[in-house]
This record gives sequence, structure tokens and C-alpha cells, in this order.
Amino acid sequence: MGYFEGFDVVAFWDDSAYALGEYVEEAPPSRELIASLEEELGGYRLPGSYIALMTAHNGGIPTRVHFPMTEPTSWAEDHVEITGIRGIGRARPQSLGGEYGSLFWIDMWEYPDIGVYFADTPSAGHDMLALDYRACGRHGEPTVVHVDQEGDFAITLVAESFEAFVTGLVDGSVYDTSEQDRLAALATVRDGDFSPALSRAVSEVADVLPDADRRMRALAETVVRDKGFFALHADTRSMLMYDYLFWLFTSFNQVDSFERYVSAPPEHERSYALPDYELMIAFDLVSQPYGFRTGGYAPGFLEEWWKSRIASGHIVETADGFRLSDAAIAVLLDALATVAGAGG
Repeated sequence: MGYFEGFDVVAFWDDSAYALGEYVEEAPPSRELIASLEEELGGYRLPGSYIALMTAHNGGIPTRVHFPMTEPTSWAEDHVEITGIRGIGRARPQSLGGEYGSLFWIDMWEYPDIGVYFADTPSAGHDMLALDYRACGRHGEPTVVHVDQEGDFAITLVAESFEAFVTGLVDGSVYDTSEQDRLAALATVRDGDFSPALSRAVSEVADVLPDADRRMRALAETVVRDKGFFALHADTRSMLMYDYLFWLFTSFNQVDSFERYVSAPPEHERSYALPDYELMIAFDLVSQPYGFRTGGYAPGFLEEWWKSRIASGHIVETADGFRLSDAAIAVLLDALATVAGAGG
């Protein structure tokens, strides 16, 4: 390849069904595709090592996803972990030009435009890895950096080059804390106190669902058991949780738009007295912290849920704003009963 001398490219990739559907482009990138994507992404010239690796295998999930760090980040004290590496193309959701490609994080999540966001982490978008062109210019050789959305987009150097990053990835067994993380997440959903907004919501629906709090915890526990951590994405359990939270929220709030549901108007001071989705289980207020929370959320997944529910008629617009339809509420309550009956 001219790069990665002695490196086993075939053994580097884990071609699971998920990887093939979300990351791996079906063909190597052509010169024309590379040029058009570079222009689309802001004129950043992709490193030769990136093009070489994608020519051999165009995107995917590596078998080794941990990179040792000497400087701590929001991810860990001594390493960062990636979910996958974006291919050069537009056909897959996770490709550089795909639905969740580099521009998605800049435009939707307001990540700084320092280059090309080529790898995500298991945090569902709360930290990313990027090719950083600030020092070298748009046609130079970029470094690899970690960008922390939760830390005011703090930028930390990871590797001096993309090739150094790829060859420096190590097996997860070196940093495996999955069991400790799973137990901590289970403790969070079983015993963590609800936010004031969520506490009020479960009391508002007590006549219809007397054990709404228990069913919330049971559903959250299934999420943790499925994933090993408490986070919502676009899977079936997450979609059910989005439905449940929306139904609870509208028990004492009017929702006039998706934007209002997600976050209260910026001119208002953040308060549980004027709640929104973000203050239900995603974030807390420093003055009134609570334990039952995901610690963040991915706006793209939430918007995907909203659009799908509008299109299917599960969410309807009424004189009192957007609400779940009666049929959708019945389906929701049945699904919650099934989860609770299964013991989570």
C-alpha cells in the first residue's frame, strides 16, 4: 500500500453484520469520489495513509479499538476507545459523507470545524476523534485528536498521524472495565433518584399507571442489560423509552414543536419548573442534581424517533399540542407491562 508496512490489514477488521451495514462501503473509493468528498468536507485533503487503508477495506469496525493515552480525557484516564472508522463514501450511514458522517457532527452537534471527524466513540456522540488540520493547513498531514463535546469541545492530541493511530490501537482486554461499568449502570437505574421533572410526571399518571416509576426502572434495566451501559440510541428499547418519556412529559406539559420538547426556549433560565426532554433523564442542574440519568443524548437519534412517530401516526397534533395517540398509548402500556412482567 505504500503505508502500514508489515501491518495485517485483513486481520485488522471485524466484519460483523452491523459493521457491514453501518460502516463498510461496498467498493474502494475512486479518485473522483475522493476528490468530491474532500471538497464536500471543506477542502481537507485526506492523508495518503487514510486513502490507502480505505482502498484495502473501505471503512469498518477494527478488532482493536483502544488507543493508549498519556493525557487523560473525558473518556478515560489512560486511553480512548472508538466504535468504528468511517469509510470514504456516502452509501453507509457512518461513512465520511453518510448520514452520520463528518459534517453531521459539525452542523448538528456544533463540533469545531478543525478537519474531518473520522471515528466515533461508544458515548453516542459526546466525544469524537478527528483529523486535525489546524497546524498543517487543509492540504497538510493532520494529527489525530480527541474532541470532547461535554468539556466545551476540549481538544487533546491522540497521535501524530493517522497511520500512527491505526497501528497503535490495542486489544480491549487491556482496558476492559465492562463488568464494573455494567454494575454501576444497573445501580444507577435501580436506585438513582429521579429528576424533579420525571418525579412529577410519574405522579401525574398515577391514576392510569400506579407503578410508573417501577416500569421506568424496569425498562431502563433492560437497556443496560442489552448494552452494558445506560444510553439511548435508535434500537427498539430506546424507541420505547422515547415513547414513554414523551407520554410522561405531556401528562403535565404542552408540546408545540419538537424543538420545544427537546429544550426549553433559550431566553428562559434552565429550571425543572420549565422542563424539557433534556431535564428528564439526560442532564441535571448543578443546583439540583439527580442520579437516574444517561449523562447525555444523541439529538439525531431523538429526531429520528420523532419523525418516525409522526409519520406512523403514533404522535398526533391536537388542540393541546403534540401527543401520543390513544392507540399508541395502549401499545406503550402493553409493552411496559411486558417489560415489567419479565422482571426487566
